[in-house]
Amino acid sequence: MKKPFLQLERVHIAFGEREVVHDLSLDLFPGERLGIVGESGSGKSVTALSIMGLLPPGGHIAGGRIQLATDSDGLKPIQDWSSRQYQKIRGTGIGMIFQEPMHTLNPVIRCGPQIMEAIRQEPGVSKAEAKEKTFHWMERVGLTDLDRMYRSFPHLLSGGQKQRLMIAMALCRDPELLIADEPTTALDLHIQRQIIDLILALSEDMGLSVLFISHDLGVVRKVTHRIVVMEKGYAVETGTTESLFNAPQHPYTRGLLACRPPIDRRLYRLPTIRDFADGGSAPTRQDVVKPAAGQSPILSLQNVSVRFQSGGSWFSKAKREIRAVDEVSGDVYRGQTLGLVGESGSGKTTLGRTIVGLQAPTAGRITFDGIPLAGSDRRDTFLRKRIQMIFQDPYSALNPRMTIGKAITEPLKWHFPEWTDSRYQERMVELLEQVGLEADHQYRFPQAFSGGQRQRICIARALAPEPDLLVCDESVSALDVSVQAQVLNVLKELQDRYQLTYVFISHDMSVIRFMADQIMVLKDGQVQESGPADQVFSQPQSSYTQSLLDSVLL
Repeated sequence: MKKPFLQLERVHIAFGEREVVHDLSLDLFPGERLGIVGESGSGKSVTALSIMGLLPPGGHIAGGRIQLATDSDGLKPIQDWSSRQYQKIRGTGIGMIFQEPMHTLNPVIRCGPQIMEAIRQEPGVSKAEAKEKTFHWMERVGLTDLDRMYRSFPHLLSGGQKQRLMIAMALCRDPELLIADEPTTALDLHIQRQIIDLILALSEDMGLSVLFISHDLGVVRKVTHRIVVMEKGYAVETGTTESLFNAPQHPYTRGLLACRPPIDRRLYRLPTIRDFADGGSAPTRQDVVKPAAGQSPILSLQNVSVRFQSGGSWFSKAKREIRAVDEVSGDVYRGQTLGLVGESGSGKTTLGRTIVGLQAPTAGRITFDGIPLAGSDRRDTFLRKRIQMIFQDPYSALNPRMTIGKAITEPLKWHFPEWTDSRYQERMVELLEQVGLEADHQYRFPQAFSGGQRQRICIARALAPEPDLLVCDESVSALDVSVQAQVLNVLKELQDRYQLTYVFISHDMSVIRFMADQIMVLKDGQVQESGPADQVFSQPQSSYTQSLLDSVLL
């Protein structure tokens, strides 16, 4: 019987007097890949940071023992280590891939030297040796055009490229344990699959033990041998990956598995954790695609193109043209949802921003309810209030110095100047309650809410002007599956109640399957395929669409 490489025995983690992880025990064996899954706030990332000795100020291990096998002497407790001992083990014993590479990489240092800096922590490594090893690892994690990558700053790289750099930095000193904290969050399906395949290949080649943290159950199923399910700081279920997916025992685990939208059918409503809390089961009623026969489109796109000029400098005036959107045409009908799907860089967001007037089209024509959306029309308050947008990042979309009550009241005062103060207050509370929040929440600031709650606030604010069309740009991509299900259900309920029309942008095919009546598949700014959702999913005509469907992990 193998001895564990990492062992947590009845660990309690607290911030001040508030305990956030309770009585957690787990073993990770050499060469094993162990997953930790759960909702945001379940204690996953805090557990990983405690192992690395990187708990934020105020955080501490309040009880129990964390042990790591750092040499042939076996397991040793680590919570009493000095900062110098931790510094020695980080990189050589434990490597970590953090959730957000843009926040982890130094924005003012080029990418290559950042890897070199990690390598040169090893005693006796010269600058030349470190540079050679940097190029070796950049190539090993699948990066190309290595000279350019070495010289580039992080903001010049795509999300997938930055994540590969993070993997190179985590593994360049040959650790025995890799901790991967949400390494594929918000990446599109193709890049997500590439990163997962890379981690699997490297773990096999290097004999790594892997602690893989994620709220994406499809990813966890692909990567891990065993899984620990956490809820509110407790481990509620542990088992092999296959047994946990095929026969989950705990209601919370069953709820997590059911929250993800199925790819083979379209449910009327997604299950939530609450459905399983009292031994309930998932709703099974299937949705019906809304017909468009006999209607005039509320939104019509006719050969819409958006082009940008790139390049040019003090030394060269040469520029190249980027066709972000290239002659896109299509119709959207009242009360329906058009799903825009494709990889990062496919033109989805640019097209969405063009529809709402945040980006001017280079060519083509956009018509809303029979009215051409030309440049001058964009300043018309009547049109502006009828088309609203829900942005991808709810925290960036909200003013951190403004209470959410004021954030929702602001567009009301702009679009309905004739209302009284009591009417503004009444409507603001009504909007909060429509998206599942409480009236008392109006006095809080955005930072007091979870990601899912902030997204609900953004939905309430977008609904304030009483629009006919909502453009939802990756509005659930960074949410865990249970919160995602709640937000998607809210959007569906509001659509049915107010006959709203959605342009729903996402790289997640299962989310598109749940939301969309019609689908438009984009690649490099061009339409690869469009048509009714059932037809596109059951009989895709484009090889690109088929590749997107094949990339779905669950």
